[in-house]
Amino acid sequence: MGIVRGKSTAIVMLRRIVCLFLLGIFSLFIVASCSSNINQNVTNSKQLTENCRVVQHAMGETCIPQNPQRVVTLWGGTFSSALALGIKPIASAWIPGEPFPKHLGDKADGIENIGFEPNLERLLLLKPDLILSNTRLQNIYTQLTNIAPTVALDHPSPPASWQKTLEDIAKILDKEQESKQLINDYWQRIEQLKQALGVGVASPKENRRHQLQVSVATVDPRFGAVYTYGKKSPVGVVLDDIGLQRPSTQSGDFFTKNNISYERLSDIDGDVLFLSYAEKTGKKALEKLEQSPLWQKLKVVQQNRVYLVDYDHWYGFDVLAMNAVIDDLFKYLVNTP
Repeated sequence: MGIVRGKSTAIVMLRRIVCLFLLGIFSLFIVASCSSNINQNVTNSKQLTENCRVVQHAMGETCIPQNPQRVVTLWGGTFSSALALGIKPIASAWIPGEPFPKHLGDKADGIENIGFEPNLERLLLLKPDLILSNTRLQNIYTQLTNIAPTVALDHPSPPASWQKTLEDIAKILDKEQESKQLINDYWQRIEQLKQALGVGVASPKENRRHQLQVSVATVDPRFGAVYTYGKKSPVGVVLDDIGLQRPSTQSGDFFTKNNISYERLSDIDGDVLFLSYAEKTGKKALEKLEQSPLWQKLKVVQQNRVYLVDYDHWYGFDVLAMNAVIDDLFKYLVNTP
């Protein structure tokens, strides 16, 4: 009996030793696994910190890629400003079925037009790594963030100045030096145009445009027959930066003035008239306007100083549009007899 009990006790002890050994190995495995997971999480966290940059915006803060490659823009002003800064989006919101503005040139080649109202499924298929949105689309902001890191910029009405829009985009895209260069280049061109026009010189004889009144208007039946631009509009700011005179009806502190009737066409008269029209909705309205006897009575019409210009950049909100406006001013005020 003593021998049997001794064997049983030895077997029990051996089992306990084996169990403790296996438990020890299992514990080591768990500790090693946890340590590996912790290290992996630390590595992943470090990589996320290194590969993205936190930016503040109208809807909070977002960690965006350091060097985004697949950017989608959901507003025209953001789109054009991004192009000016050297960032080429893969897609952008624009008028459905319409080409991008001519003043963007080949910068817009190959970019997909996704229309004004973003289709979330279509956006998902584009696989963006950054979406530049605005507060107008705040109702779908959460859905956009589920597709890619999304930054929402302020979208006031009327829109902010082209310079503020450019600076805001530059700050988000880490392109502030490029933004400063673009703004410096703009002011250099303004000074060149002022010199070419003799604006600001002491003698009226030297100042070729001392009393020149520059009128700006657009024909678009969606906003009445004709509307004009005030000092708060982007093109109004450009003309003011140059120091050019405006007709009294356009020198007010407003953005645009709509519903200029035929009976009030004198509001758009001047020494020079830069006239644009919306491509689809304004062409017939322009033809009708030109046939009106009241149009024929305008001084600027009789002197043949009406210049048809592109609607997209004369109503633009970006630095590329403003440079295109300056091109037109050189063309018609300096190089045209």
